[in-house]
Amino acid sequence: MDMQHNARDAGVVGLGDPWYDTVASGWGEDETGGGPRRARPPAADVYAEVHGSAAFQEVRRRYRRFVFPAAALFLLWYLAYVVAATTAPGLMARPVVGALNVAMVAGLAQFATTFLLTWAYARHARLRRDRVALELRWVTQEMMRGHGR
Repeated sequence: MDMQHNARDAGVVGLGDPWYDTVASGWGEDETGGGPRRARPPAADVYAEVHGSAAFQEVRRRYRRFVFPAAALFLLWYLAYVVAATTAPGLMARPVVGALNVAMVAGLAQFATTFLLTWAYARHARLRRDRVALELRWVTQEMMRGHGR
């Protein structure tokens, strides 16, 4: 007999599950979506306070200011390659050096761009976000210790 289990089934998810009380689980609702409401776990108050802090908002702002433009530029670069390959086959077939043509150079540049973007992201995170994020982590842990007393 083949039985499928739903993650919301009472036999599958219990209070010991670390994802049970996360923001995405819908605090205040029981497993069926109706009936008595659960109280928010104490950790939720701590995380809500940290989430609303200026330091957390600054980390998010710095992350978004880098990631959104970088992702948009990379997507445009990728789409430009695809459009050029489909609309300008003569240009893409033009030889550059020996058997290496424009399409091959642009394709290799796609790989190079991926590695460059990965390096730039890691550098940005290290220089602009990691220190503040680590401080937030320590603050959160201290708040959790104080909350449990």
